[in-house]
Amino acid sequence: MDVLDDAGGSLALHVALRTLGLGVVVAAGYLTRPLWHGLVYGILYSPGMAVFGGGAIVAAVVLWFLPPSAVETRSTGPESALAESDGLLGFLFSLEGSRGRKVRLFATVLVLLVGASILVTLPAGLFEQRTLAQQTMDGATEVEEFPQANPENPRVVPRRVADVTTRGSVSYRQQRLGASDIARTENGSLAWSYAIQPDGFRNRVVENQRGVLVTDMTRMDNRTVTTHEEEFTYGEGMVLHRSADWNLKKTDYLAKYDDEAVEFSHEGRPYMYYPKTGHEWHLTPFPHTTPTWDGGALVHPDGRIDHLSPEEARNSEILDGQRLYPLTVARAEMRSLGYRNGIVNQLPVVGAHEGEIEVARLPAGADNDQPFVIDLAGGRMSYVTAMEPYGADTRGLDEVWFVDAETGEYTYFGTEADTLTGPERAMGIARSADSRTNWGRNFVVTEPVPVTIDGELWWQIKVSPTDFTDVTRNVFVNAGSGRTVEIRDDAETRAFINGSVA
Repeated sequence: MDVLDDAGGSLALHVALRTLGLGVVVAAGYLTRPLWHGLVYGILYSPGMAVFGGGAIVAAVVLWFLPPSAVETRSTGPESALAESDGLLGFLFSLEGSRGRKVRLFATVLVLLVGASILVTLPAGLFEQRTLAQQTMDGATEVEEFPQANPENPRVVPRRVADVTTRGSVSYRQQRLGASDIARTENGSLAWSYAIQPDGFRNRVVENQRGVLVTDMTRMDNRTVTTHEEEFTYGEGMVLHRSADWNLKKTDYLAKYDDEAVEFSHEGRPYMYYPKTGHEWHLTPFPHTTPTWDGGALVHPDGRIDHLSPEEARNSEILDGQRLYPLTVARAEMRSLGYRNGIVNQLPVVGAHEGEIEVARLPAGADNDQPFVIDLAGGRMSYVTAMEPYGADTRGLDEVWFVDAETGEYTYFGTEADTLTGPERAMGIARSADSRTNWGRNFVVTEPVPVTIDGELWWQIKVSPTDFTDVTRNVFVNAGSGRTVEIRDDAETRAFINGSVA
């Protein structure tokens, strides 16, 4: 009886100590949860990670609570095991008794989970692309002509030119300008926006983001640079619990923040908006997930964070006119369209590739990524993606897709029998139209952006010196005829987009 009591007491003590240890780990993990956000989110919304990560956690907890074996073949202490092994891994695998068996069993489980996660990830990825393509096509509307571009908001200044000239015009000792992004200013024009964030390790630890800076992208001459200085309690470039990223994940853990912040001002105060991405599970025909727009987070300078649903973001007075839909979701939806006619259709060897399209390739030096962000008539920002037929040698356009940056609604234009020039060919046409310029050594063509003028698609291409210190002119290339128009004046650029210049 005493033996049974001792065994029961030892087991109870073992469970109590292990529960306490697990509680400490869980508490520490909860307090530092933003650090593990990517891992936890992957386990919750990635089939492969759910199998591997979830299985590893279950196995670790089971082995953690498993009581020591009552009978051990040979007891080897840690000191002797360490002396006989090479390194930590050798030490762990040289342990005998219950500890050694648990280590080897856990390693075996991990190997099995790796194989299982690979078997799950491959079909889940294919079905994710297929489902996302179906959802995108079901929610899209085909249009018979291109929507008109906004002549008051042409993208005249490329990102690299804005970065070089703007960084060269400011002088901060403890701050620097963060990554540039596109936002709408209070007067309605489009601008490159930057966070004024602390620079250097010491400043990142103790200093705050100083506000935001915006520089006009719609003019070659007399560009305005406006700063809105106000310290952010949680901001960009600040580390750990002082950063915006930490507090976004702390206050809404079940969302991803893959997009860069949109920095802008409203009534003279700086703000930052972070589009949020969620995921939906689909259990048939094979478990998989697809990305969705989950609203956004509005960060105020005083540290308040408003987590908004898509409808709340659209109705926000502060966010009026800003782009709300995640670029990363739009990019994923566009890339999935190759699967719209089925998984087998796009497979190598056996696929017919009927009606298959892919995102048009951009040449080296384009300094741009699809989707392109442009302003359409009526002051609504849109993400535009040029699609070309499947094939290594295809460069013409098959379809052009538009997603409303405020609502996420899709429209697309099919070229059908017409042959439209893509961005790579358009850049070549722009260079060949001016044989007197020393291309590559003194000047480059950069950042092709699609604009629609009087129902026709044009490529607006910028010409800059190789050091990107200026924009010398804009070249418009007609995607249908290949005609080129060179413009060096802001007023003429607006008139041309408005359809006032023949």
